[in-house]
Amino acid sequence: MNLVAAAALALGVALLVVVVTFGVARLRGRYDTIDTAWGAGFAVIAAVGFAADPTDAGSPLLATVLVIVWGIRLSVHLHLRNAGQGEDHRYRAMSARARSHPGARMFFRTYLTQAGVMWFVSLPVVFAQQRPAEIGVLGILGALVWCVGLTFEAVGDEQLRRFTADPANKGRVLDRGLWRYTRHPNYFGDACVWWGLYLIAAQQPPGAATVLSPVLMTWLLARGTGKPMTERRLRETRSGYPDYVSRTSGFLPLPPKKG
Repeated sequence: MNLVAAAALALGVALLVVVVTFGVARLRGRYDTIDTAWGAGFAVIAAVGFAADPTDAGSPLLATVLVIVWGIRLSVHLHLRNAGQGEDHRYRAMSARARSHPGARMFFRTYLTQAGVMWFVSLPVVFAQQRPAEIGVLGILGALVWCVGLTFEAVGDEQLRRFTADPANKGRVLDRGLWRYTRHPNYFGDACVWWGLYLIAAQQPPGAATVLSPVLMTWLLARGTGKPMTERRLRETRSGYPDYVSRTSGFLPLPPKKG
């Protein structure tokens, strides 16, 4: 399969995932269902792309497995985190701003946007699935960066889950473990995952051209809908958060400031 066909297939899969997710969201009455489907959507794109042109070794298999592992873990984590909770306040606010036809607004302005981002960010994986398939130095480095990213993301998520599960921590700020060195170890880890996948794709010139995909993901996490929105909410609900911000790195893991 050539690159144009592979990219078109990925776009079609992204749209299908989002349309199906929107249908489920309408049935559930919760538009934040897209959060659960986010990671799984990437896994489906990778799995379908690999199935369309399978190989038993090399970069295509490596990139596919790494995306599926990351995507399924993230979706399971978000599903368990949101289970039994009310709908995410971000989606309630977006829906409330639509004076008429909120469903159509959410689909066209939120869900389809998510499909576009999902497709664009997944391009390194689409390109990595093309032959030749040997894993070189960049591929090994990419896998190591991916491992660092997944570790930060998974460990950070688990530390936060345990912290918030303790009623004694209500209103307090988590500043231990990985959260001592960065205010967002999960977002930092997510960015590393996609830079690692980009390095695998960059073993070949066409894949190197997808650099804007991890750039976009990193921007969304650090400057877009990730870190800024999360911190805005925490400043309103955690009295000690400004002090935590003053001593803790906002994204990259760094030693905390003294004083």
